[in-house]
Amino acid sequence: MHKISDSSGQVVGINYFDSSPVKITYKNGFITEIDRNVKLSGNTKSLFIAPGLIDIQINGYSSISFSLEGANNNLPKSRGLSEDDVAKVTRGLWSNGVTSYFPTLTTNSHALLLNNISVIAGAIDSPANLGSIPGIHLEGPYISPVDGYRGAHPAEFVRPPDWNEFLEFYKAAHEKVLLITIAPEVEGAIGFIKKSREKGIVVSLGHHNGTASEIKQAIDNGANLSTHLGNGCANLVHRHQNPIWPQLADDRLMISIIADGFHLPPEILQVFYKTKGADKIILTSDITSYAGLPAGEYKIKSGETIEKTPSGNLRFSLTGGLYGSATPLFKGVTHIIKVTGCNLAQAIKMASTNPARLHNLNDRGILEPGKRADMILFTFENSDIEIKQTIVKGQTVFQQ
Repeated sequence: MHKISDSSGQVVGINYFDSSPVKITYKNGFITEIDRNVKLSGNTKSLFIAPGLIDIQINGYSSISFSLEGANNNLPKSRGLSEDDVAKVTRGLWSNGVTSYFPTLTTNSHALLLNNISVIAGAIDSPANLGSIPGIHLEGPYISPVDGYRGAHPAEFVRPPDWNEFLEFYKAAHEKVLLITIAPEVEGAIGFIKKSREKGIVVSLGHHNGTASEIKQAIDNGANLSTHLGNGCANLVHRHQNPIWPQLADDRLMISIIADGFHLPPEILQVFYKTKGADKIILTSDITSYAGLPAGEYKIKSGETIEKTPSGNLRFSLTGGLYGSATPLFKGVTHIIKVTGCNLAQAIKMASTNPARLHNLNDRGILEPGKRADMILFTFENSDIEIKQTIVKGQTVFQQ
């Protein structure tokens, strides 16, 4: 159920951070008071309150893709991306507890990227989205052209970094490109990274086969994140000389990971967590347009069939290989808790506080007076989360 309410009110429940009872008062969309001298009763005894989740890698939702012509080919007619499509994605994410997200555009033609960036930029300030879109993530087209490292990005559109082309995208985005994923080893990447950082854009290393020295040079010039580390990588790599170890080793680099239970095995998540810790990991869903759709089989543009399982795994029907993600971020929060043994506060930190901090979203990602009243209320039993209510800037946008 989607419902827009008044932007002032109160919520009572269990503080996610320390499990203490809490009453949070908000007015005109912002938290004004946090009262810890309360007693819980009824449903509030089992209701947790946390800052809304922030997902920096959303490719689409419920048949809407940010990197295609609009609707994916499971709909009867293809059409251009619209601001209504963006609002549909936003509403779907609200139901999953995501209160802020970065629409992510992957490698494609100049014309399509320019058009879709322009559409998303127009939606950023739309009242329909309630400020849930701080900016855009451009994942490609400046990535490795090599099979494996390129991932599912179409080879025909992969190209070296072009600053003039990027400035067209940046202008079309009203300067709201907040994150760009790039391969550090491709020609011109280091200069591009330096220029991006001068504009305050977060630069992430992804879909690449950079050497240790190339990765270090990229970090020296301002790269400060790895995009879905452990994925976007060839299946067969040298056991010592590969791009994963240098990114884990450098403390200047945060990492984003897809903790959906399908993209990375438990032992890899455990190693990543032990190495980087809760302060330097960002959980992301990397969901595609198949998120929010029912389980079943779907035909894709290549003519192949993909399957979405009841558990949320999105895979090729014939080979079983991953086709992307369809699992919402809150599922990643529960999975990382079960696999690593981290607590709820640490998991929420990785899914909300850390992305807010990295991208200077200083008005969100934490429950404090003066911050946006972006909150989720949920049950938390056996380390499983069920979203009961989502509040965005003081307005109830989802309630179960």
